[in-house]
Amino acid sequence: MKKSKLSLLLASTLATSMFLGACSGSSSSDSSKGKNTDGSAGQLAAKQEINVLETAEIPTLDSVMNQDVLGSEILSQVNAGLYRLDQTGKKVIPDIAEGMPKYNADKTVLTIKLRKDAKWSNGDPVTANDFVYAWQRGIDPKTASPYVPYMMTDKIKNATEISEGKAPVSSLGIKALDDYTLEIDLVRPLPYIDSLLTFTAFYPQNKKFVESQGANYAKDASHLLYNGPFKLTQWDGTSADKWTLEKNDTYWDAKDVTLKKINFNVVKDPQAAVNAFTTGQADITGRLASSAIISQYQGSKELVQYLEPSMWWLKLNENNPVLKNVNIRKALALAIDRKQYVNNVLANGSEEANYIVPKEFAYNNGKDFRDGAGTYLKTDKEQAKKLWEQGLKELGKTSITFTMVGQDTETAKKEDAFIKDQLEKTLPGLTVNIQSVPFKIRIDREDKQDYDLLHAGWGPDYGDPMTFMDLFLTGGGQNHMSYSDPKYDKLVKDAQTTLAAKPDERWKALQDAEKILLEDDAALVPLYQRTVNILVNPKVKGLQHNPYSDYSFEWVKVYK
Repeated sequence: MKKSKLSLLLASTLATSMFLGACSGSSSSDSSKGKNTDGSAGQLAAKQEINVLETAEIPTLDSVMNQDVLGSEILSQVNAGLYRLDQTGKKVIPDIAEGMPKYNADKTVLTIKLRKDAKWSNGDPVTANDFVYAWQRGIDPKTASPYVPYMMTDKIKNATEISEGKAPVSSLGIKALDDYTLEIDLVRPLPYIDSLLTFTAFYPQNKKFVESQGANYAKDASHLLYNGPFKLTQWDGTSADKWTLEKNDTYWDAKDVTLKKINFNVVKDPQAAVNAFTTGQADITGRLASSAIISQYQGSKELVQYLEPSMWWLKLNENNPVLKNVNIRKALALAIDRKQYVNNVLANGSEEANYIVPKEFAYNNGKDFRDGAGTYLKTDKEQAKKLWEQGLKELGKTSITFTMVGQDTETAKKEDAFIKDQLEKTLPGLTVNIQSVPFKIRIDREDKQDYDLLHAGWGPDYGDPMTFMDLFLTGGGQNHMSYSDPKYDKLVKDAQTTLAAKPDERWKALQDAEKILLEDDAALVPLYQRTVNILVNPKVKGLQHNPYSDYSFEWVKVYK
């Protein structure tokens, strides 16, 4: 899923008046009343309310139109799907589903019973028909969802044909056998289906409510319904720089939700975020990218730091004839000193990446995908220059100008300036013009392929390498580079189909595909795998971080 630079950012000062008045934070909790997860006894605070900082505005809260991590994070607080991740962020557990799916013999048909005590915030029951409606709405070409077709294509029966206008929406492989029984038909067995169904694209929607709102649906908090642990009580729409979540008493598991209120504010300057944290006005910061700030908190119990499975790269738009040239692409990939990038520019624990599928993310028989996979496109400035000159000769050019699109945050600008400097100093005749834009516009520019180079990130949607590898299939819904290689396509398609039930061979096919994508084709320029650094008030326990939607506040508790 598309990543924002949720770490970095714009202003220099922060007026204290913008913050609401709670004080607490987050780290890790348990459900017992008297103990924190660190084993110490503790009493719950009377006021179960926290202040959280984010570094970007919410682009949308229509679950079938969402395509970014922040949207998923908020959607997963206020909505509930069939399944969700548990407090560890690793295990799939039932949510609206009563239990795990029942399968037919070849595991292509799932039958899922729904719990009968799940309700929408208006009192309506959550039924199987709500899932059917949402899935059909998401895949309907008239909806023009930027993400649902990508999530369903080659997975849910007839999704591909419907998205291409070749089959009716009603033929999608989901049906309500009764109000509380769903049947899902797959194109083929999916080893990651349980994980996939936790994703926001598969959430239900209340047809009566959505259609009654018309074009105003999801416009703001008052034009949404909720069936999750929390509900939005304040959100004025996509330009809003603050929003409020409150406990949803109609959630089926409301008894296990302790937190009463979460106040979110957008703060784009990391120093301002730290100032708010240290003065008690914020309990959880957004991601911190400043090495100077992070170093001040090293060893502190307030600093939460972990390597996440999100990847950052430069996308190369092959609609530009220059970028069709493989020597030009390889030159760009070899010209950037990633070690200097992560150590001196980021300096936040992130790791240089010469790969696409992240480490410590996907496993087969306990073995990390990266074990046995290669590393590619390692920095080699001398070779980069040779390939560049060869590419220029093949193109009949002596100079080239590229437009590089990045985000408008201060740290993002710093990163992009480093990339520009590395490329221009290594590759004679190259000029890189940077265009720094807000996150929402960057997504739009990517979707429309309105760029030459694009600094972008991707986080997984489910626990399998395929969530990265199918991005670059020819004509894929998230390709947005016009990249195409039949050899790559075949390996990925084989992993989806004939090798789906052969885990070792499937793993090897995906590793071989990654080699083609990077070493052979240099289709894009991998940069780094991100380490997250946030500050959390030690009085707050139970914040769950996970690979797909970042955080869950469902188990958060505030202690005295």
